[in-house]
Amino acid sequence: MTPIIAQAILVLAVLALLVAEYRQSRVGVWLWKPVASVAFCTLAYVSGAFATPYGVVIFVALAMSLVGDVLLIPHNKASFMVGLFSFLGGHVAFAVAFYRRGVRLEWVGGAAVGLTILLVVIGRWLLPQVEKKMRGPVVAYMLVLSTMVALAAGTVGAGARPLVLVGALMFYVSDLSVAIDRFVKRAFINRLWGLPLYYGAQLLFALSVGW
Repeated sequence: MTPIIAQAILVLAVLALLVAEYRQSRVGVWLWKPVASVAFCTLAYVSGAFATPYGVVIFVALAMSLVGDVLLIPHNKASFMVGLFSFLGGHVAFAVAFYRRGVRLEWVGGAAVGLTILLVVIGRWLLPQVEKKMRGPVVAYMLVLSTMVALAAGTVGAGARPLVLVGALMFYVSDLSVAIDRFVKRAFINRLWGLPLYYGAQLLFALSVGW
């Protein structure tokens, strides 16, 4: 398989997933969500993920995201919690990959300041709507996610392509759609903008192994 074919499968699967979500077809979601997630892992592999230490860690992060994607399909708290920790591990792996690639600390620090302000604003709005036993894991997730984005900024400052940071920001915003859907109000509109952002981010991360 070539990277172009893997990208085409990813795009088509995401479109089919959106249709399934709109129609509330659980069979369609169970079919197309894993296909889309396997596609971004495949894209990383055929783009040369195992040729560099950075690529290997990115592949691990993508694989953990794939697991998280599947675990978020069922509408139950236990699966959601395990999926949350799978994504948490994925973000840690992305952060490690960016750090290993090389970062400029002033870029990391600058991004961290802005992300901390954003974290406080989002937390003050979101956390009151999260049940108490979930607040700790949600805060931990938000901190790790923000760290990942800050390190993405740092690696761009050290010479990586700006699209790495674009992908990290897309992932950040897509996770906000998941939080809104899970803790505020479940609605198709959340997935309509959140899923393309999420899979777009994973596509950029997968391609970054060959840059």
